[in-house]
Amino acid sequence: MQDHLLSELGQQLRVDSVRAAAAAGSGHPTSSMSAADLMAVLLANHLHYDFEQPRHPGNDHLVFSKGHASPLLYSLFKAAGAISDEELLTFRKLGSRVEGHPTPRLPWVDVATGSLGQGLPIGVGLALARKRLDKVDSRVWVLCGDSELAEGSVWEAVEHGWYEHLDNLTAIIDVNRLGQRGPTRHAWDLGAYARRLHAFGWHTIEIDGHDVTAIDRAYGDAASTVGRPTAIIARTVKGRGVAAVENREGLHGKPLPDPEEAVAELGGVREMAVPVLGPAAAGIARPSHGGPLTLPRFDPGEEVATRDAFGQALAALGTARGDVVVLDGEVGDSTRTELFAKEHPERFFECYIAEQQLVAAAIGIQARGWTPYASTFAAFFTRAYDFVRMASISRADLNLVGSHAGVAIGEDGPSQMGLEDLAAFRAVHGSTVLYPCDANQTARLTAEMAEESGIRYLRTTRGKTPVIYPPSESFPIGGSKLVRATDDDHVTIVAAGVTLHEAIAAADRLAQEGIHARVIDLYTVKPADTQTLRAAADLTGALVTVEDHHPEGGLGDAVLEAFCDGYPMPPTARLAVRDMPTSATPAQQLAAAGIDAEAIAAAARQLVGAAN
Repeated sequence: MQDHLLSELGQQLRVDSVRAAAAAGSGHPTSSMSAADLMAVLLANHLHYDFEQPRHPGNDHLVFSKGHASPLLYSLFKAAGAISDEELLTFRKLGSRVEGHPTPRLPWVDVATGSLGQGLPIGVGLALARKRLDKVDSRVWVLCGDSELAEGSVWEAVEHGWYEHLDNLTAIIDVNRLGQRGPTRHAWDLGAYARRLHAFGWHTIEIDGHDVTAIDRAYGDAASTVGRPTAIIARTVKGRGVAAVENREGLHGKPLPDPEEAVAELGGVREMAVPVLGPAAAGIARPSHGGPLTLPRFDPGEEVATRDAFGQALAALGTARGDVVVLDGEVGDSTRTELFAKEHPERFFECYIAEQQLVAAAIGIQARGWTPYASTFAAFFTRAYDFVRMASISRADLNLVGSHAGVAIGEDGPSQMGLEDLAAFRAVHGSTVLYPCDANQTARLTAEMAEESGIRYLRTTRGKTPVIYPPSESFPIGGSKLVRATDDDHVTIVAAGVTLHEAIAAADRLAQEGIHARVIDLYTVKPADTQTLRAAADLTGALVTVEDHHPEGGLGDAVLEAFCDGYPMPPTARLAVRDMPTSATPAQQLAAAGIDAEAIAAAARQLVGAAN
């Protein structure tokens, strides 16, 4: 498209952004107006995309990391003929697909954005998938705001993009000088951004973000750069084109005060339709299933760490399923993902100690239809929790595996102990939370996870635990297991993982005293097996819950929620890690936390005694 038409298209995008925000009575039109020329040139001359086939294997990807500029994105979709003007003006209305920040309710949106600092890390994941997995020559374009470059996640992405030589990735940085409350850290100092990005190995281009000729040339330069990603650093003006709001503070996130006058100043409403460049013909040779799944088998009575079983099962799953991809946070020798890396190096990604990038890359990879497993220590997923939260909004399908959970890790001390993870992942919308107690259960659940949707979290244990289930046992997600049960049980003990073995030992002690204890292995912490829990409570009249986790939000709360909505709640004792742990052996840790067999037996005795 010629320069004068590109300028007109930029004005159209500004006008439609103003109109959308005015119709909603809220939004971010000035942030959209600054990047309008950048996006006009991209849409008309450089983006290869078939809007009628959003899953076309040759399509480029466009990620709006500055998701608050959604009016601009929706105006792009209108110009491309993907949405109507009527739909554009339903912006932020109940039931509308054009939400305040983009989500994949629109088929041309790969991932939800709006929490700043996420678009570029996810773009790295998309670019990795395109280059190393799909092996397709398409590009990933990420529109970033200058404010979000203060986020550490951006710099994790910048380094990873250089390390992986992602020359199919371009960051378009809209340097409009103003953030939410005033000037950004570097204002219009393009060189400050360029120096930092160049130091990380990126190809950098500094331009006037309203000069369509310079923008067009920069995109061509990015597409021809080999061996490293490109950052286009564009000086722009917030509120460009409307004198009343241009480069003015205090207008962030507000519709224009006089939208009709602004539209007139911008030259009026336009109805340009852009013939977007189509994608090249492409086919993805997705690896086929290698055959039936042959999981590792462990004999009851063996002592096996569940992390070991996870690693072996993951490698076997990778052999059976060519869509499985594994990402590691430089702890693969501990989490045992290194077993997958040895068997399937072409589908293994080392993300190093950058947990935000670890999860972000997995989000980008799953958006391309692959099945990622991302693993690190349970405690370290807290660094990436916002990415997990946003992944649920993206309707992402992720398998996350946290090892070294709870006080049972022993001498390493509290900095390494995941004691909040069950609560954190239970709080994620639509999530599945699994906590296996033995090797055969772990292997089965590792495979079951791949068949689920949404965010799936599996908690593994560092130390060895006894194998109590035969290899043939099944463990449907959403279920539980009755490990000890008689018709004369006086109390129910609910546990999972490490504490399940302590619960069995406690039940054996109590049996010697004539107290029959029912033991439930609640290996699915979410969704919990409400039916089994209620039935046990009705029969025994008393519950003990025990978990290697803080009391807030974990297994105990999952059990209590089974008795909501007026269902009678039996007397309950909740055992959990309530004090701050220190360094000690695993056995000492369990005893000090009051979650070992002796503590469980004591709680059960007290409940049974009170009932009598």
